[in-house]
Amino acid sequence: MGGVTASETPVESLSFEAARDELVQVVAELEQGAPTLEQSLALWERGEALATRCEEWLLGAKRRLDAARPAASEDES
Repeated sequence: MGGVTASETPVESLSFEAARDELVQVVAELEQGAPTLEQSLALWERGEALATRCEEWLLGAKRRLDAARPAASEDES
């Protein structure tokens, strides 16, 4: 195991893809078992923040799609 690799990059500045990719790494590290409880907790907290960031991106994308649909419907009528 290469050790804990949680990034120091602020979660709120990550793109969806970057947050998703780092979340996959965090989950893999948690599954392997971090060397200490403190590192496990830090990974867990980072993973929670990354999952929330991904959800925010997805909700934002859904809102944009929902907003675009009525405009597209009006153009067709």
